[in-house]
Amino acid sequence: MREVRISDVTMKQSTNSKSMSLTFKEKIELTKLLDRLGVNIIEVEAIENPKIGSLRVKSIASSIKDSICAVAVKLDEESVKLTWEALKEAKHPRLQVVAAISTAQMEYIYRKKAPAMLEAIKSTIKACKGLCSDVEFIADDATRSDKAFMYTVIKEAILAGATTITVYDTAGAMLPDEFTRFIDDLYENVPELKDVTLGVGCSDDLSMADACAIAAVIKGAGEVKAAAYPENNVSLEKIAKILASKESECKAHCTVKTTQIKRITSQIRWMCTTSRNDNSPFDNGVRDNEGSDIILNDHDDMQAVSKVVSKLGYDLSDDDIVSVYNAFKNMSKKKEFITGKELDAIVATVALQVPPTYVLESYVINSGNTINATGFMRLRKGDEVLEGVCIGNGPVDAAFLAIEKIVGRHYEMDDFQIQAVTEGHEAMGETVVKLRSEGKLYSGRGISIDVVGSSIMAYINALNKIVYEEEE
Repeated sequence: MREVRISDVTMKQSTNSKSMSLTFKEKIELTKLLDRLGVNIIEVEAIENPKIGSLRVKSIASSIKDSICAVAVKLDEESVKLTWEALKEAKHPRLQVVAAISTAQMEYIYRKKAPAMLEAIKSTIKACKGLCSDVEFIADDATRSDKAFMYTVIKEAILAGATTITVYDTAGAMLPDEFTRFIDDLYENVPELKDVTLGVGCSDDLSMADACAIAAVIKGAGEVKAAAYPENNVSLEKIAKILASKESECKAHCTVKTTQIKRITSQIRWMCTTSRNDNSPFDNGVRDNEGSDIILNDHDDMQAVSKVVSKLGYDLSDDDIVSVYNAFKNMSKKKEFITGKELDAIVATVALQVPPTYVLESYVINSGNTINATGFMRLRKGDEVLEGVCIGNGPVDAAFLAIEKIVGRHYEMDDFQIQAVTEGHEAMGETVVKLRSEGKLYSGRGISIDVVGSSIMAYINALNKIVYEEEE
């Protein structure tokens, strides 16, 4: 019984979706859920901004344990090199070369005629193959292309080194019988396909994507593009269940764990559909669980501490790593174990210490069980005093939103931790706030007998680190 690989495109489809927006943290969580579910390939958005995109790909790739991590490249060698540099540490990397091969799409999107497009595809695949053994060619809008040209492109792509060839019914206009004939024609006219994996992708304009995908599998397709939260795509949940219940008819099976699929796809659907509340600075609600299972002690060296710091999501300079390690050693002399959360506090305290751009002048928070919480903030930036007032779901929400109003920007709230550092009715509270800007993580720490006060100090501390780096 042959195995059909399932390639999830949920994260990739979010790039062009108007209704779905995933935060950096949610993308990492989505990746872990799909990996745990047994999806064979997880497709990540292509790198557009070198700084942000490279960090995103590196972070996602490092969080995948079993699945293949696939990233698309542009039709040029510079994009191939940039993408591979970010992807090469993945356990199972894949480079994807995507190109529309219908006449209209070639000229409209790529401004290329057929011969130029063919050469661009061949050279890009060869460049990918020189770096990565797993290369996929994705023929977008294949069902509306000139068949003779499509056959030529696929033959040349295989000759150039592609190990997976995927054809896309981008228009979603085919019925299952039509798609069956399309696949039959492919195998008949491109015998080289027998030596590689044929993949399929279908748009769901006619609500036939799942049926067309199954029809292609029956005809020999070995890979299907699907989405855990499908927006005009094949449904991961449905395709996995069909293959599980109709294994003998399809003469194929997949590795997706159908016993967990309902629960995990529900979690993913919640992440994809829950938008940020205007009365809260917090995003959809995926909180940082990294660090809860980390235990370090005095025997751990700088390399071990640096590895944990990277796992927590930080990208620190060599000097900051030394500072964090020295602070860790001092703390480990007093404590038997250091947890990931305590290491977070160390990073917030000693890493990237910068002169403050924003200084807290004063704040007033009003809240109660019969009124909405309001926050008034007064910050100083140089000689200028800036003020902001906002309503929030709670006192901390109101305070953070008021700061956002002053700064004029929302930063993704990656984590928010509060803990007592002393006991008694005047106990000191410590807050660590982790903000993400352009994919990079910044943490700030605040201590006060007032939890709201320590939270404000921590937020401003992290904010100043972001502003300093961006201005530099």
